Amino acid sequence: MINLSIASPSSVAIPAKFLSSTSKSSFNGLQIRFPFSFRVPPKAACIGGRNSPVVMMAKREEELKDIRAKTTEEINEEVVDLKGELLMLRLQKSARNEFKSSEFRRMRKRIARMLTVKREREIEEGVGKRLSRKLDRKWKKSIVVRPPPSLKKLREEEEAAEAAEKSA
Repeated sequence: MINLSIASPSSVAIPAKFLSSTSKSSFNGLQIRFPFSFRVPPKAACIGGRNSPVVMMAKREEELKDIRAKTTEEINEEVVDLKGELLMLRLQKSARNEFKSSEFRRMRKRIARMLTVKREREIEEGVGKRLSRKLDRKWKKSIVVRPPPSLKKLREEEEAAEAAEKSA
């Protein structure tokens, strides 16, 4: 059942540009009210499915718990490793080798989460933004360049293959 009521001039505000100077009618329109409210959930908010936001949020929360369990030094080490992996992905892309393009976003997001947790800890310690940036610059200058874990793994596999060839 639908309720219909005629709106009075005082209950409905209509901008002056829609009202012409010649019409002086007190009738401003119909007001339609439903006795029940209904909402249609957006397609992305449906529970289940492959890319469900609920599942993605749970994974993110789990990842944040893992990151928060680490010490600041461990976070710094992993950030350096992930940045190295990101560089390797860029090199693969530029050499037109096969790679997963989704890895770029995943690594960037993971780095951002780690740096966010690091900054949260600095805020808890009372470190200001200016001092934090100064410490970041010092930290970045102190980083010793080393090959990322994926490159180390590739080198180990190549060495093992060469050793197998020599022994055979």
